[in-house]
Amino acid sequence: MALYKRGNAWWYSFLFAGRRIQESAKTHSKTLAKEAEKRRHRELEEGYNDLGDSRRERVQTIREAAATYLGEYALKHRSVTFANYAVGHVTRLLGDKMLVDVGDKAVKAYQVARLKEETAPKTINEEVGFLLRLLGDNGDAIRGRLRKQKALKLSVPPSIGRAFSDEEKERLLTVARASKSPMIYPALCLALNAGMRDAEIRNLTWGRVDLGKRFLVVGKSKSAAGQGRTIPLNSSLLSALLDHSQWYMGRFGLAQPDWYLFPSGKSNLLDPARPITTLKTAWTTVRERAAVNGRWHDARHTLITNLAEAGAGDQTIMDIAGHVSRQTLARYSHIRMEAKRRALEAIEAKAHKQQAAADSRTLSTMTSGAAVAVSSGKPN
Repeated sequence: MALYKRGNAWWYSFLFAGRRIQESAKTHSKTLAKEAEKRRHRELEEGYNDLGDSRRERVQTIREAAATYLGEYALKHRSVTFANYAVGHVTRLLGDKMLVDVGDKAVKAYQVARLKEETAPKTINEEVGFLLRLLGDNGDAIRGRLRKQKALKLSVPPSIGRAFSDEEKERLLTVARASKSPMIYPALCLALNAGMRDAEIRNLTWGRVDLGKRFLVVGKSKSAAGQGRTIPLNSSLLSALLDHSQWYMGRFGLAQPDWYLFPSGKSNLLDPARPITTLKTAWTTVRERAAVNGRWHDARHTLITNLAEAGAGDQTIMDIAGHVSRQTLARYSHIRMEAKRRALEAIEAKAHKQQAAADSRTLSTMTSGAAVAVSSGKPN
C-alpha cells in the first residue's frame, strides 16, 4: 500500500485481488488518508468474501460484466437495441467500478446523475433494471433493499399517449392517401384499425395476411405474448390492403409469402426481401400537413381507446392489441365505465322521450275528444 499527494489531496494505491486500486482519499490530511485507505481495503475485503465462489466475478468491472451480459442477452432476445442503449449508459457512468463496489448508494447516485442529464424516469428505471440484473445475486439483494426504502423506481409521470379524434383521424388518412409514399396510407390503416406497433407493421409479410378470409397474424412483436395473435380485418383495413396489394403486384409482379408488405430502399430501388427501416419521415410529413399533434404510437392508443369506449373487455383488447400494461388497462377501464354510463343514460333518455311522446298522444286524444264534444253540444 502506498500514499502519495496529487495537488492538495492525498491518494492511495494498492493491489486487491490482482487489480490496482488507485483512488483519491479526498483529504488534505495524510493521517485521514491512511484511515481512508484502510477503510477502503476493508470494504473491498468484506464485499469480496460475501459470495464465496463468486469472488472472481465480483472483482470484474461493470464494463467487463456488461460485455458478458449483452453477449448472453443477444442469444436470448431478437432485439438488443434498447439493451445496448441502456447498458451503454450504465457502462458510461459506472464502467470502471468493480461489481463488489456497487451497492445501494451507487444505484441511487446513478439515478441522480441520469436525472441531471434530463433523462426520463421511465428510461432510468429500465437502465437500473439492467444494472441490477448484470450484478447477479448482489443485484437481487440491492433490489430488495431499495424496494423496502421505496427507492427502487423513480416516479413515472402519466403516459403522454393520446387518442386522435375522429376529425383528426380523417385528416390524417386523407393526407396519407394523397401522399407520394405508397406505404404510409396502408401502414397508418394497420395502426389505426389493428393497433399494431411500428415494428410489427414494418416486419409484416404477405404470408401472414389472408385477404380472402380477412385476417392477419402478427409476426415480430415487442413481447412473446404479442407475437402470433390473429387480428380480423375490418372493411377499411381490408380495402387499404387490397389497394396496396395491387400496387405491390404492379411493382414486383408477385408477392412471395416471405416478402414484406413495406419493402426497404428508395422508391426506385425497393427490395421486398428486406423490411422498411422507418416510417418516421413519411409520418412526420403526413402529421404536419394534417395539422395533427401526436406520435405514430398514438394511432395504437386510438384503437385501444375506441375499443374501450365500445365496451370491449380487457381480454378482447389484449387479443387484438397484444400486451397492454396493467396501468394502461386501468386507464381504459375508466373509459369503459364512461362508455357504460353514456349507454345507460342514453337508455334513460330514450325512455323519457318515449314517455313524453306517449303523454303527448294522450293529451292530443283528450283534446280532440273535448273538441268533438263541444262541437256536438254534448257535455264531456
